[in-house]
Amino acid sequence: MYLFEALTVKSMTLRNRVVMPPMCMYSSETDGMPNNFHFTHYTSRAVGGVGLIIMEATGVLPWGRISDHCLGLWNDEQTKALAPIVTACQKQGAKMAIQLNHAGRKCTAREKTIFAPSAIPFEEGSPMPHEMTEEDIRDTILAFRSSAARAAAIGFDAIELHGAHGYLISEFLSPLTNHRTDGYGGSTENRCRILIETLQAIHEVWPDDKPVLLRVSAEDYEPEGLHPVEMARIIELVKPYIDVLDVSTGGVVPTPPPTLYPGYQVKVAEELKQASGLPTITVGLITDPHQVEGILGEGRADLVALGRELLRDPYWVLHTARNLDVKYQWPEQYLRGFNVRK
Repeated sequence: MYLFEALTVKSMTLRNRVVMPPMCMYSSETDGMPNNFHFTHYTSRAVGGVGLIIMEATGVLPWGRISDHCLGLWNDEQTKALAPIVTACQKQGAKMAIQLNHAGRKCTAREKTIFAPSAIPFEEGSPMPHEMTEEDIRDTILAFRSSAARAAAIGFDAIELHGAHGYLISEFLSPLTNHRTDGYGGSTENRCRILIETLQAIHEVWPDDKPVLLRVSAEDYEPEGLHPVEMARIIELVKPYIDVLDVSTGGVVPTPPPTLYPGYQVKVAEELKQASGLPTITVGLITDPHQVEGILGEGRADLVALGRELLRDPYWVLHTARNLDVKYQWPEQYLRGFNVRK
């Protein structure tokens, strides 16, 4: 089955095509620090057979977190605390990535200043963000660089830059949220500038042999927003700096997708995969292994992320292998559960 085939990107070889996407747990109790919950949460999915685990959106600055309870990676204490989680998951056969993020105008952390490309609130009642100066932009890029260096020191197998869902990078990319008139606004190339400069900065400290992933929202669901055709142009501009494309949609404004169904984002992922030629992750209410197999077998994506389904069933990969009578490397300690059938 395609689902259980290995995939190699640079030095990272995944044992299968199942991805745990970054999902905010809002469970950090103090100052962006992980705790026992995070250890159990991630190692359970590693034991359960997931090929690639992408750790939840992790703030590069205290005011870059989505909430006060999101993880951070801006100091040595956080770096030291994340390392055992990563090592434990890797020992169970999973590859580990971390998603670095700045929440932009969607920051709800207790910091007083909220930053965005333009002074436009997310929705009625949301706080008015501070329009970033070029110095603010430079400082933020350096924060991403510093967090990437910490991720490299921890030993993550890959790194993902969060350019989706209406957080800071996504806000710069979308014409709905970027009304700047300087070199960071206006044309597609200018709106993409902070993304390129951030990726360049990450590459200064990230190992050349390890993959860099980019998550994007390919559709804003508003007529004047981003659509797949322009996103394909953006990806072409950043293609020299990324190895895997992680495709999602929405989030820059409150407008929801017009319809929701299993695999509702696969089509746009397929379009961007074909346009870019990059290995691509798709996601979106997917739960059925036969659907996963169809997506992979038809070449519509290279990896399939199961978000809510892996929250419900950390052992989805193992259960799928057993249910479909696929030979698979179960954890030795659990073989009794695999071999005995009622």
